[in-house]
Amino acid sequence: MDIETERLFLTPFSPDHLEGLHVLDRDPAVMRYIGSGATKTLDETREGIARAQARWAEFGFGWWAVFPRASQDLIGVACIQHVANDPANPIEVGWRLRPDQQGRGYASEAGRAALEFGFRVTQADEIIAVCYPENTASQNVMRRIGMTKRGIERHYDTDCMTYAIGREQVSLT
Repeated sequence: MDIETERLFLTPFSPDHLEGLHVLDRDPAVMRYIGSGATKTLDETREGIARAQARWAEFGFGWWAVFPRASQDLIGVACIQHVANDPANPIEVGWRLRPDQQGRGYASEAGRAALEFGFRVTQADEIIAVCYPENTASQNVMRRIGMTKRGIERHYDTDCMTYAIGREQVSLT
């Protein structure tokens, strides 16, 4: 499902996004706080798109490619997913942006839109966000979108700074 915000257009991953997504996936500055920090090959990006499409089909939510409105310039991604892609885990919101697009409020705008969508579609009472403790930029976004710090929790087999927000705290327009 596509989402439009004041400045952004979010659309589920498709093979048409391969080149733009690979720009993110091969950038060490973007990937430094994702998993092991390893960059991805073109084939790995292609496989990630296929996995994202399968999750959209199965769950009705997943990863979006993020574009400025009226532009074909992919600037980032956002998601609503189960933590570690395990349906037994909580729902999380996430985002990544190209370095040249950071600091403009796009992560907060995309994150807020994803949260609203997530609460409407998943019926979750709470959505979390996680990041490496040293990733202060993501923690700032979490606070800006209304999330509250819970502290260090174990997710993705690592210690993560965890924030949360309840359904009642989000305006579902």
